[in-house]
Amino acid sequence: MLRLGEVQELVIVKRVAFGVYLSEDRESEERVLLPGKEVPDTAQTGDEIRVFLYKDSKDRLIATTREPAITLGKVALLKVRETGKIGAFLDWGLEKDLFLPFHEQTARVREGQECLVALYIDKSSRLCATMNVYPYLKTQSPYQIGDQVRGRIYETSENFGVFVAVDDMYSALIPKREAAGTFVIGNVIEARVTNVKEDGKLDLSPRKKAYLQMDEDAEMILQVIDEFEGVLPFNDRVSPEIIQREFGLSKNAFKRAVGRLLKEGRIRITENRIIRL
Repeated sequence: MLRLGEVQELVIVKRVAFGVYLSEDRESEERVLLPGKEVPDTAQTGDEIRVFLYKDSKDRLIATTREPAITLGKVALLKVRETGKIGAFLDWGLEKDLFLPFHEQTARVREGQECLVALYIDKSSRLCATMNVYPYLKTQSPYQIGDQVRGRIYETSENFGVFVAVDDMYSALIPKREAAGTFVIGNVIEARVTNVKEDGKLDLSPRKKAYLQMDEDAEMILQVIDEFEGVLPFNDRVSPEIIQREFGLSKNAFKRAVGRLLKEGRIRITENRIIRL
């Protein structure tokens, strides 16, 4: 069987003026053309040849000896060559660019940008790219709780948090409770593994362990107080929503950092204010 989007070992069954026809074996009626410019000079009928199968600009199945940057069901980082009215076109190392439809983009892409995509076959039996890579990422990573990792943000969700592809290949999530601040699709971040689930997927936190993060949070809170001319118009009993809006912190992290500043004598807390000393 000829497998679209995959690398196969096929047999040369017929020579023509414009190339050779390949098949799984001499008896099979299913054949695909390898253009003449890609046929090795020493190739003979009956030889096996390693090729990738895709569709040309006329939507015909065709073989190439060049291996693309991505194959069916795999994930890779590809560059956007150009954008159009219905989607974008990605460079994957073949003559015909790979199409990334608008509805498969988790964020609008621009020319020259690199984006993490998977390769799939659409309803019209064409190879396309998708930025919805969640189903294609690996789940058995070498990482353990406490490890520092690098990953690329590929999707954000108000309900779940921030989806990250660690090393551009492993499935991970920054849970909503840990997702304080701004996260941009396509950005690479550093994070700490906080949990390895039974299915192998990772939970991450962009924050350091509490006792290490506290000092940075405290300094950031002082900077915000300075923006309010040294008097914050609320104290540590304010709602989590206001804390998130002003500081990008959880309420617990905010209270820990304020407690540190109070203990060090750098602030004073009144009934409805925090004052820098």
